Amino acid sequence: MSRASSLRLRPMLPRDPHESGRTASTLELFFDLVFVIAVSITAVQLHHSLSEGHVGAGILSYAMVFFAIWWAWMNFTWFATSFDTDDWLYRVLTIVQMGGVLVLAAGVVPAFQDHDFRLAILAYIVMRLALVAQWLRASRHTPLRRTALTYAGGVVVVQGLWVLFLLVPAQLAIPAFIVFALCELAVPVLAERSATTPWNPHHITERYGLFALILLGESLLASANAVIEAVGEGEHIGELVAISVLALIVTAALWWIYFWAPHHTAITDLRGSITYGYGHIVVFAAAGALSAGIEAEIDYILGHSHLSALGASFAYTVPIAVFVLGIWVLAIRRHGDPWVNTCVPLGAVLVLIDPLLPVPFALTTIIMVGVVAVLVWRRPVGVEAAHAG
Repeated sequence: MSRASSLRLRPMLPRDPHESGRTASTLELFFDLVFVIAVSITAVQLHHSLSEGHVGAGILSYAMVFFAIWWAWMNFTWFATSFDTDDWLYRVLTIVQMGGVLVLAAGVVPAFQDHDFRLAILAYIVMRLALVAQWLRASRHTPLRRTALTYAGGVVVVQGLWVLFLLVPAQLAIPAFIVFALCELAVPVLAERSATTPWNPHHITERYGLFALILLGESLLASANAVIEAVGEGEHIGELVAISVLALIVTAALWWIYFWAPHHTAITDLRGSITYGYGHIVVFAAAGALSAGIEAEIDYILGHSHLSALGASFAYTVPIAVFVLGIWVLAIRRHGDPWVNTCVPLGAVLVLIDPLLPVPFALTTIIMVGVVAVLVWRRPVGVEAAHAG
């Protein structure tokens, strides 16, 4: 009996990318729960920054924190689709990463309020080193040894850069963050050049869809908060209830738009996978920011905001427009006919500019319902052939 088998460990071999019926595991769903917390706290802090009038600083802090959340989630997701053994060591290392996410969530408030990223970076490094352990384990059994070691070595090097980030002068923090983030993004590109890890397109896109649902759920929470505020407000009850209803409709429309096209066709090769995987940061960040925009609009109505009417409206419409344009580029465009590929991006642009008109909330909802109506009318190109096959 080998040492690994005596420890009840399974060889970490690449999984079959064509595995039938592959779905998200209970561990992956459990893993996602901690991201609900991290995303929620980050969205709340963005909301506070917007309502207090610190728009630029709030957006920058949100982008930096959200990058860490998204990148940690994405790296685990792609590793899991290739090497998930579901034995006790794999589970323990995954739970360590979950602990890092919880500590990262605790570091969100200092990052926003004091620009103190020490706790967030420490938590991030813990998550990343747990993933390094997974890659080193995979390198012992997989024929993709060079790829696995490149991943492990690349992640370790970049974590050293994040330690140096704590020593960077404040005036250089943003350029340094951009450079270090680009180094993170470069690791998979370099590692996959020697040999491509096997990914399951249906499993990956299911995981992305589940994360999108988590983020859209934050907007539903904001919709519920509008009702809660309305219960105690006599003067603004009509406006708050209207926002709640319209936010629900818009969030439902975003869900409809996101899941209209078959996403798995976007990751048939390495280039498509990188584009789909990396491009989703725009979609996910916009979905997370939408709840903050709704809350900022509520604050404006209640007189608790430093934003102007126009600024509060843009806080709500910009994330919607970015979400729709992003998912159109990543998934819808290739399956849309001329009607779809005209109406979806046009709808996003109209949503973006509608704060300049007298009734932005109502108009946004009408535009989004119109986009959904077009998608219902026009079936995704290629779906009929797939069903026929």
